[in-house]
Amino acid sequence: METLSSLSDGFVIAMTFQNLILALLGCFLGTIMGALPGLGPSNGVAILIPLAFSLGLGATPSLILLTSVYYGAMYGGRISSILLNIPGDAPALMTCLDGYPMARNGRGGEALALSGFASFIGSFLATWGLVLLAPQLVKIALAFGPAEYFALFALAFATLGGVSSTNQAKSAFAAMIGLGLAMVGVDTQTGVPRFTFGIVHFYDGIDFLVAIVGLFAISEVFIFIENRHGDADAEGKKVELGRLTPTMKTFWGSFPSILRTSVVGFIAGVLPGAGASLGSFISYSMEKRLLDKDGTFGKGDPRGVAAPEAGNNAAAGGALVPMLALGVPGSGTTAVLLAVLLALNITPGPLLFANNPDVVWGLIAALFISNFILLLLNIPFVGIFIRVLLVPPRILMPIVAMVSFVGIYGIAGSSFDLLIMVAFGVVGWIFRKLDVPLVPVILGVLLGNNMESNLRRAITISDGDWTVLFASPLAITLWSISIIGFVLPIFVSRFMPKKPKPVSPEAEEEVSN
Repeated sequence: METLSSLSDGFVIAMTFQNLILALLGCFLGTIMGALPGLGPSNGVAILIPLAFSLGLGATPSLILLTSVYYGAMYGGRISSILLNIPGDAPALMTCLDGYPMARNGRGGEALALSGFASFIGSFLATWGLVLLAPQLVKIALAFGPAEYFALFALAFATLGGVSSTNQAKSAFAAMIGLGLAMVGVDTQTGVPRFTFGIVHFYDGIDFLVAIVGLFAISEVFIFIENRHGDADAEGKKVELGRLTPTMKTFWGSFPSILRTSVVGFIAGVLPGAGASLGSFISYSMEKRLLDKDGTFGKGDPRGVAAPEAGNNAAAGGALVPMLALGVPGSGTTAVLLAVLLALNITPGPLLFANNPDVVWGLIAALFISNFILLLLNIPFVGIFIRVLLVPPRILMPIVAMVSFVGIYGIAGSSFDLLIMVAFGVVGWIFRKLDVPLVPVILGVLLGNNMESNLRRAITISDGDWTVLFASPLAITLWSISIIGFVLPIFVSRFMPKKPKPVSPEAEEEVSN
């Protein structure tokens, strides 16, 4: 009853006019960013962080805006997957397998509507899971000491490469870069400057918001500049949707798959580092094994569209559980949201529900509202979002750059931060060229200081005995999961499908026939 009472208080906060408008805006922008290939939820949230701070929004409104973008991007990723065979983001990869064949068979509108309903159900059930599970996880987390928290942070670094990573060595390298950047600045315990090279601007450390916007948004602009010749065919595409609602037979035939994969996706999302990609992959693989008796999966089976969409959207909600309850992000996008919380002087973790109940319950209530907004946007107005696919990147990318520069300057008023942001953009561009993941870098910058503080505290309490890091059963369990989480993706990634190449204009035209 206490949980339901807190949730009702959250709805009072979320139902204010300002928060409803922000939820609507976030859902709309998120769906657009999810539909545009290459942006995805992490980039979408990173691009809008400067906007949220420039508007002077408080903690709850900022989180409502950005989590609505997060949920909206998870919805939007299916649009280009189904119509163009180009996933808007990594979790939407599995949707291509049956969504694009449905579109080629003249059922593109039906596939979009069915995937919209599946996304809604998966997100809705996952949000209820967040309501019920996060407070219980908080009670467990209160038993953590410094050694356990250090092991928990190690688990986050070990697993956040995810099953989509083909090279865990690169993930470890990126994490070490992030941890190194976290060491820049004045040591809080000794007062000694570290790695500042005599530059006063570095004494306060590196602003993680600057790092995030540079690595994600600015690097995306550099990628576009490098591949600007690919814009020639971006105009003049015409997509005919056909029927915009699935038949009742199609919907009810897919409904059991939606329920099963929502549960599977939520569990995958709760696991630190697994995220929506794993939820989508497991959901599709499980349903194919259970139902594909006639070999219809991969040829336009509606259940092959509904399963990964329910799974990846449920995983998106599940990833918020460890972020809010433990302060450890469950996915790349929640790592970016974690940075927002820290920038707002709110510490996620076990005490969040006690110290800032208005923020956490207002956010959870807003997620329910955003789900219904997204359902209303993505079914009747799907044609509007499809037209966004026709916007030439040469128009879109200058807007991204403008928002990034104005927003970062508005936060700190420092031209030096703009130079650092561009430098991070160059690093992000190089890393993406080398297939080095960016999320571990961000995680290192975010969690590095806390990880170091807990390590020092644990060693101090034990009078210099480093074995205290492995002394408790909980710490041993976390270290064991870390090792498994680091090694397992090396084997699982071999079975993950590769990202399909963009289809030719001739193939795209077949969708309209």
